[in-house]
Amino acid sequence: MPTFHVGQKVVCINDRFKNVSIDQGIRKGQVYTVRWAGHYRHYVDGDFYGIKLMELHRGMDDGPEGYGAVDMPFRASRFRPLVSDRIRTMLGMKAPKPKVVAKPSIVPAVRTKPRVTTPERETEEV
Repeated sequence: MPTFHVGQKVVCINDRFKNVSIDQGIRKGQVYTVRWAGHYRHYVDGDFYGIKLMELHRGMDDGPEGYGAVDMPFRASRFRPLVSDRIRTMLGMKAPKPKVVAKPSIVPAVRTKPRVTTPERETEEV
């Protein structure tokens, strides 16, 4: 799992919450900015690595399904770091091509032989 830092751009990859009917505000494919990142302990959800987003402030979680947490972070597994140009990043990870040094050929160059015409043979009479 990647670790995140404050100010980093992230993309939501999972906006579905199991057994939660209240809209949590994040949308799959949407870009967000990290406001806080770190380990979080919740008495129902347990320990997890979470992030808080600059674009969303969750407020007091005191709804019908709420647990009383103030501005609870989202699980970091719901996000991935934003990469501006994924193809260029992947190309940068390729091994560099070895430099090709011109080597002399082992096979000698083949020269075509000159075409020689032979005179026709005279017929002998016996």
